[in-house]
Formats: sequence, C-alpha cells, structure tokens
Amino acid sequence: MIDITKLFCGADTTGDPLRYGHKRGHGHGTPHATEKIEHEVPTSASERSPVVVWSVSRRCNLNCVHCYTDSHNEDYPGELTTDEAKAMIKDLSGFKIPALLLSGGEPLMRKDLFELADYARGLNMRLTLSTNGTLIDQKNAKRIKETGFSYVGISFDGIGEINDKFRGMEGAFDLALRGVRNCMEVDQKVGLRLTLTRRNYEDLHNIFDFIEKEGIQRACFYHLVYAGRGSEIRKDDLSHEESRHALDIILERTMDFHKRGLKKDILTVDNHVDGPYLYMKLKKTDPKRAEEIYKFMEWNGGGANSSGVAIGNIDFFGNVHADQFWQDYTFGNVKKRPFSEIWKDTSDPIMKGLKNRIPLLKGRCSECKWLKICGGSFRVRALRVYNDPWMHDPACYLTDEEIGIAKDKKVAVR
Repeated sequence: MIDITKLFCGADTTGDPLRYGHKRGHGHGTPHATEKIEHEVPTSASERSPVVVWSVSRRCNLNCVHCYTDSHNEDYPGELTTDEAKAMIKDLSGFKIPALLLSGGEPLMRKDLFELADYARGLNMRLTLSTNGTLIDQKNAKRIKETGFSYVGISFDGIGEINDKFRGMEGAFDLALRGVRNCMEVDQKVGLRLTLTRRNYEDLHNIFDFIEKEGIQRACFYHLVYAGRGSEIRKDDLSHEESRHALDIILERTMDFHKRGLKKDILTVDNHVDGPYLYMKLKKTDPKRAEEIYKFMEWNGGGANSSGVAIGNIDFFGNVHADQFWQDYTFGNVKKRPFSEIWKDTSDPIMKGLKNRIPLLKGRCSECKWLKICGGSFRVRALRVYNDPWMHDPACYLTDEEIGIAKDKKVAVR
C-alpha cells in the first residue's frame, strides 16, 4: 500500500507504525481525532508478522468481472469448518499477526462469520472486513459494529451503472451505498475499495466527489492484478500513460481534501511504483519533505516486504498463499500444519525467494534506481505475463530514463 495522505500530504494515519515504522505524531499533519493507535511499531519491515487475508468462503452473490477467486453463488465443498477455522485463528493470534482481514467471495454469506469474528476478537485480534456491501442491512451493520471490526472496506468500481456492469448485478451500487450508510449510522469506520481499469478510471473525479458527498473516511485504489477473472480482462488494464493520469488525479484530489481540512485516508494498492512517482512529483514542489518521505518508503521496502513477507493469504480450503492473487501456488494447508510454521518454512523455493527477492529480480527491476523503495513491486503480475516471478512487473509505468536505465541497456516493458 502507498499511503497518499501520509506521503504526499504529510498527514499522520493509523497505518504509520506498520507501513513506515513510527507512531503518529512524527508527520506534518494532525492525526484523525477519532482514531487510536492500534499497531505496534515493528523492529523492521522485513521482520513484520504478516497481515493475513483469510478468504472465508468462495461463495458470492455477485459476478464481478475482475474477481480474483472466480467466485459464484454456489456451494464449494471442502471449505474450513468452524472448528478448523477457530484452530487457525488461535494459531494466528499466537503468531501475533497485526490484523486479520476477512474476505471472500462475499464473507457475509458465511453463516458462522460472526461466531468466528467474535472468537478472534476474544483473542484481542484486530479485524477488518472486505465486502461488496450489498448485504449490509441495518441488522448486519449493527452486528459488525458490536463485534469490533476496526474497519469495513466496501467495493465500488464506478458510479451507478458503471459499477453495476462491473459487478454483474443491476442495483449493486445502490445496495453497496446502503451498506456504507448503514455502517456510518452506527459509527462504524468504513471505506471504499476500487480496482482501476479502463472501465472506470475516467470517472475518478466523480468518485472523489462521491467520497466527499457521502462522508466516506477512507479509499483504496487497487491496480489490476491478473488473477481469476481478472486475467480475462487484462485488456481492460490501464496503459502506462493512463496509470500516470490516474495517479495524477488521485494525488490532486487527495491534496485538495487535505488543504480543505477533510480527513480522508487515501491509498493506492498493488503497484509500489506509485511511491517513486509520488516522490518525483513532490520533489519538484517540496524537496526537503520529499527526502523525508523517501526515508519512510525506504524503511517500508515496497514490494520487497509485501507478498510472502508482510502480507499472506489463507483461502477457503485452508491453503496458504503468498497473497490473495496467487491462488495457483500453495505453501501448505492449515488443516495439516499451522500457518505460523508454514510461513516460516523457507524450504519452498518460492517462499525462500520472496523472503529475499532483490537479488533474484530481472529485467528492468534489476537496473532500477528506485529498487530500495519499490522493491520490484508485484511478483504475481510478472509471473502471469512472463511466466517468471522474478521478472520485472509489467505494470511499471516509469520510463527507462526515470528509472535510470542507460540507453544501451533498454529492456522491453511488455
């Protein structure tokens, strides 16, 4: 994640300890008055226990065109039972993960979701919920708040009909908006999650207007990852020029929020090249602070400390993956071995490589001057395009000149 609010605007956010190695109050802005520090400061980014995304069920009531789990509204035999899930949660608690993100499919379609969430909260675990929002009626909103979820991320992929076509159901936008409003009525922190594609990026200004109008507190803009049905719409991925344009809009509108005193956490996800791009933009207007945020990003390490290090996934059947988009490669299953053991076992060559990937990187990444803060970005995208997890990320939109590659060493982008 690239915290735009923190890095570009200088405002402190609740993710500072995990992302940048310090508590709030070390930035230039005022922390959100209603929030509390919920994360300990890790010794180093590479030594963080992972935030675990648990795909609680593959079943989903929508049919999104970019779904990385290729989910449908049907039963999937073999998913973790309640007892198996509780054993897994207990192990994750002992492993001291900083947060457990409940995802899917659609997590609210799992009948024992709140029983499992209550169990996790009883172990003092920090919980977040990733949902399409269509099932958050007033009763579920109240239950989410009572359980103690620290945050609810609701997926939107455009305004109105644009979102509905993306999600494969007429009326999905209105139902998700109802979910946002129901959460806010019970004072549940809620945010927007959007995957950037050619279907919606030109609507970004309207999306920021929507964030302001509805009082949404947080927004995460995801770069497309080629997984599940997302592989089928790769043609809809932004071009490099469009990615730059999208980032320009996100930076512009986030700074506008900040200057007007609107407390919004704005982040981009799944493309760490956003960090160098942001740094280059800021260096033109505030060189001193640009150097300060460079140190934050260097501590974080970008992609070098992401998949397989500070983020992991457990799927519906208990299989452990480097992240939620890498479903076709499994390190083990929590029904047979605890996650904590699987995660520390570097006998698997991919896991070993992910733990120390910088020396393995190839192509443009191997020559890039931003490697300390980008860390090679997203490995599974390289795998999908080049069949090599150590090749450069094809979604890098910086030019050869911007990354410092000499003219006689030019490497094809894609």
